[in-house]
Amino acid sequence: MGCLRAEIKNNKFLVHANYYLIECHKGRNNIRNLNHFLYLCVFIFNRNRMDAEKKETKEINKMSLLIMAVVVLLLIIAGAAYYIFHQNQQMEELEQAYVLDKESLEDEFNELSLQYEGYKFNIGNDSLLNLLSTEQAKVQRLQEELRTVKATNTKEIARLKKELQTLRKIMRNYVIQIDSLNRANEQLKVEKNEAVKKYKQASSTATTLKKEKEKLTERVTLASRLDATGINVTPVNGRGKKAKMIKKMEQFVVDFRIGKNITAPVGEKTIYVRIMKPDDDILLKSRADVFTFEGKEINYSMKKLVEYDGEELPVTMYWNIEEFLSPGTYRVDIFADGNLIGRKSFTLEK
Repeated sequence: MGCLRAEIKNNKFLVHANYYLIECHKGRNNIRNLNHFLYLCVFIFNRNRMDAEKKETKEINKMSLLIMAVVVLLLIIAGAAYYIFHQNQQMEELEQAYVLDKESLEDEFNELSLQYEGYKFNIGNDSLLNLLSTEQAKVQRLQEELRTVKATNTKEIARLKKELQTLRKIMRNYVIQIDSLNRANEQLKVEKNEAVKKYKQASSTATTLKKEKEKLTERVTLASRLDATGINVTPVNGRGKKAKMIKKMEQFVVDFRIGKNITAPVGEKTIYVRIMKPDDDILLKSRADVFTFEGKEINYSMKKLVEYDGEELPVTMYWNIEEFLSPGTYRVDIFADGNLIGRKSFTLEK
């Protein structure tokens, strides 16, 4: 609108200028008209110059506005690109966080399953073992569900986390029971060990007492055992005289003394004598003549019943020779109360 008004004014000035120029040609008021004409020319020149400057300024302003618009547009595009890049980066980081969260949850399930497995090996209670197996099966089922769930499915991941928390609470209850059982078992072990220790001590004491008793009994037995001394075997002939030749021998006279022993039981004693030939065969009258020695039944050659009162007692026994005798070393063994109380060797010459 301003440009239109300026154009109208310029046209008016041009009309006036042309008028004064015609008047000058007509010779009317030449000087005055010429001055008016020059004034108009100067005014028009200045006016045109101002209009040109304004137009140039408008063009510059338009260009500046265009440049500013382009810069603003570029800034908007750059900001939008940065925003989109930043959003994508945040989404990637968020997805990575979801993946890490899922992996962490998988590790927790694996750890819980291993804990159940470990406790199963340390429990002897069948009912508690069955409960642990059931809960471990639940953990394994949830593990399978977790493997099929996408990391970005936050709803399912949250549900499985709650399930894990529930299973951990159940595990803590079982751990308390297991610890209680273990403490009870440890207490029982301690009591058992103490009982075993006391039993061993009692057994050791009983064994020691038994050994001491056996030793004492042995000492008493040894002390009370009879002892045959002064053993002498004399072969004699039919007239009771000592015979040197085997063919003249008709009887063996066995003489010995049972020593004094105040600890030995008194009363009747059966004395057994075994006469052993050089070939270790025994002289006997009957295979039925036996007595007990060291838990075995053995033969004897002759026996005699005596009355023992604890004092020294002389004993004489006779063996009638009815078998063939060969030259060599013979031996006489004397027994009483199941013990060997004396032994003497003698030699027969041809």
